[in-house]
Amino acid sequence: MARTRERGWPARPEPLPVPVVDNHTHLESVVEWVADGWAAGGDERELPGVAEHVARAASVGVTRMVQVGCDLDAVAWTDAAVRAHPQLLGAVAIHPNEAVLHAGVREVAPDGLEPDPQPRHAMSLDDAIDAVMLVARANPRVRAIGETGLDHFRAGPRGRAVQRDAFRAHVALAKELDLALQIHDRDAHDEVVEVLLADGAPERTVFHCFSGGPALAEVAAEQGWFCSFAGPVSFPANEDLRAAARLLPAELLLVETDAPYLTVHPFRGRPNAPYLLPGTVRTLAEVRDVPLADLCATLSTTSERVYGPW
Repeated sequence: MARTRERGWPARPEPLPVPVVDNHTHLESVVEWVADGWAAGGDERELPGVAEHVARAASVGVTRMVQVGCDLDAVAWTDAAVRAHPQLLGAVAIHPNEAVLHAGVREVAPDGLEPDPQPRHAMSLDDAIDAVMLVARANPRVRAIGETGLDHFRAGPRGRAVQRDAFRAHVALAKELDLALQIHDRDAHDEVVEVLLADGAPERTVFHCFSGGPALAEVAAEQGWFCSFAGPVSFPANEDLRAAARLLPAELLLVETDAPYLTVHPFRGRPNAPYLLPGTVRTLAEVRDVPLADLCATLSTTSERVYGPW
């Protein structure tokens, strides 16, 4: 008999000994996936809303989160959510793949997907970035600009030029507002570093879902850039990622879920949420051969150094 692949929420992990921060999560997408029935089945059948996700995460030691809104709809959602839930701080931006659509570029990229513009993309890119600026200025609980950066997998030549301009605009905005910067870097390590060095990186620059190897980690360590690790550090094939995690100074490490994506091994392919962050934290403790409680305490301290108090 063929085995049916599990699709539901993984069971709750063992709590961490010291509370930590989920540095990057998309709760608006987590809630939407649940509403759409994507995560039906499994032992954990119901996680219907933000308050329930926050409580579930706190029960395993993930007591605070950075909620990331990186399209116009999600920016508005994030603005409201971080005001309503004290466990959340916010990051807002126009994602590089969103920037391409706002700029009217409709080319097929290396990913092979056809462009899928939505009504929000009728707004110009400049106006969309201005909308991000207005939210970031008005809400003191928004502490980062992000995720922004370059995604060469999902952009052709015209799209890459747009992404670069949008990235530079977000870098300038983070510096103007004295906010942290969360970077999206997909298949574009050298180009991202080039922009940061040429324009001057914000004082608190974070590589969200760090995907480079030791070479990028060495540059980050030299520049004092933070590197946030997600579920892929636990995937068996990602030895270069684990080598990078071993190389980085402890004070530059952060952790995240990037929920609802990139669920930690062995739950890859199942829905992700902040309550599953302990699996990634435990992987990092093993990779770096440090006591789990010590790593948790360092991660918490570093998160406050980047984003300030909750």
